[in-house]
Formats: sequence, C-alpha cells, structure tokens
Amino acid sequence: MMKKNISYFALAAALGLSSTSVFAEEEMYKGAWYALPGISYNWTDSDLKANDDVGGFIRAGKEISQNWDVQFGGSYASMDGNTDGKYKQTLLGVDALYMFSREKLRPFLLVGLGYAHNKLDSVALSGSKDSLMGNLGAGVQYLVTENIGLQADLREVWSEANVGGDSKTIGNTVLNLGAIFRFGAPAPAVAAEPAPQPVAAKPVVEAPAPIVVAEPAKPACKPIVETITIQSEALFGFDNAVIKGKNNQVLDDIAAKIKEHGDVEYVLVTGHTDRIGSDAYNQKLSERRANAVKKYLASHGISDVRMKSTGKGESEPVVDCKGVKGTKNLIECLAPNRRVVVDATHKQEDGCSAN
Repeated sequence: MMKKNISYFALAAALGLSSTSVFAEEEMYKGAWYALPGISYNWTDSDLKANDDVGGFIRAGKEISQNWDVQFGGSYASMDGNTDGKYKQTLLGVDALYMFSREKLRPFLLVGLGYAHNKLDSVALSGSKDSLMGNLGAGVQYLVTENIGLQADLREVWSEANVGGDSKTIGNTVLNLGAIFRFGAPAPAVAAEPAPQPVAAKPVVEAPAPIVVAEPAKPACKPIVETITIQSEALFGFDNAVIKGKNNQVLDDIAAKIKEHGDVEYVLVTGHTDRIGSDAYNQKLSERRANAVKKYLASHGISDVRMKSTGKGESEPVVDCKGVKGTKNLIECLAPNRRVVVDATHKQEDGCSAN
C-alpha cells in the first residue's frame, strides 16, 4: 500500500492547539444536536490505481459533554481509474471528537470506526470487498451564528480492498468540508417573576384597646453568620475543580481568619455557576469546587467535622444579564454568578432569650 505522510495530522492538531490557549469557564456547550452535510476530496491509495476526486457525506452530531462530540453517518466517493473503469468507496461509521474549545472556533481531534465497501471496476483490477474501517484525524468547527456553522477535517481512512484478487489494506487521505445546522440547544433558563401576593384587608377596630406597658423582652438568640464570597476565577482554571497552586492566598487568608475566631462552630462552603451550559453539568461542577475548597481549609487547620460543602449549580444567580448579546459579553456579565461562598457561623450572643 502507499506510504502516507501523516504529518498532515500533526500539523492540523498543532494549529488547533495553538488557538486554544485560554478560554472562559462557561462557554457554548448546550448539549445540542446538529446535521452535517458536505463534500470531500479523496487522495486514493496508489495500489488502487485510481485518480484523486471528490465525494460527498452526511452525518448527524451530538454535543455530549464540555469536551466531547459524537458524529455518525456515511459517505460516498467515485473515482475514475488511471486507465479505465472506476473505484467506488462507501463508508458508514461513528466518530468521537475531542473538542478543545466551546467558543465559536472549536479545534478538535477525531477517531472513528465503521464499515467500508470498496469496489474496483477496471480491466487491470476488479472486485469488491466489505470490511471494517478505521480513521484518525484533526479538524476545526466555526460557528457563524448560534445555529449555523462550518466544519473542516483532514483524516486518514483505513479499510480492506480486493486488489487483483488479493485482499489488501488501503489508506485513503480525505479532506472533508461541511455545513453545521445546529438545533435542540436548550435556551438559558429564565427565572419566573414571583406572582403578586394578595394584600390582607385591615381589621376593623371597634374601640381602642387599653394600653398595657410590658417589660422589655430579651432579644431572640440568633447565630452570627459571617459570609465570604470568592470569584471562581481566583481559585480554579477553565473547567477545572483543582485549586490553583499548592498555596492559594485567598483561601489561606480565610483559613487564618476562621482560626482567629475560636467561637466559629460551623462552616458551610457553597459552589455556584452561571446559567450557560446544562443544568446537570453546572450542578456537578459547583459540587466538585465546593468540596475542593472544604478539603483545602481542612488541610490548613480547620476541623473537618464542623465543615460541610454543597453545590447550588445555576439555581441562585445574583445577576440575570437579560438582553446581553454576544457570547463573550454574556460570559463577562454573568461573572458574579460564578462564585464560591464560605459561611462561618459563630456562637450565639450572650444575654439573649431561648426563643
């Protein structure tokens, strides 16, 4: 079989990685489905004695997580032989795409498996062969709008062909160019405004009640709760629940402050995210980050038995950013929602009543 120069893939992967240096934490992952029709250009294996030519494909795709897509579908190409006849290839398969970004520009690596039907019809070579197919490559998506985009990828496709009566492994290099039609992306949740409460009627007073001077009551016992809010960007990297650095100055200061007050009985660490992304993903991310902060404080002298961590996901926003246009502008506007809150509960005040 022809020896392919797979440096195409190394080059494509390097170009993709170089454009993914820093991303905002919450991006455009929404679990959407999309259709992907397109055309391909095929560089055929030299053993096939066929010209290079164009073909077509159609696939369906699904965003399954922050970093993974899956695409499945088929392609067809028909190439003239070098002398006469034709070489035809039909492919059906599924590809897994590792996405380096969920911004408008989305570089990725791909690997796939499936079925191949190779047919040779010429005087020199003839025969057909069904076999397993494997492919490996790299590419990039670009979203022109929220629902329409483009995808290009370069891949090496391996399968079996019946060449002159012998079964041989062939490798075709394929450049695919397609249009993305994205649908099924859930709209960001908008909190409903509370319904107006009925106003109670004022009671009718028939006669003035006698004035009774009562002894002043003792104040009710209320624990003192000190709340410290930390922006997520100060603690974590993109899509990550690992605290930056072995020593984080923000958390070191919080641990020192808690230890200074011996009357702190209970510490609650709560993680919050913004509304971009799926509810399930945001909930898990908020829980993992809150637990990471709790473990950090425990490692710096705060008793683990008096601490608890919880995640609220996107359920308790402090800003809603209605009407903000553009992904980057929306991410910046929603930054106050991406936070970790530490509530330190002190002992009850002296001189208060039990009620």
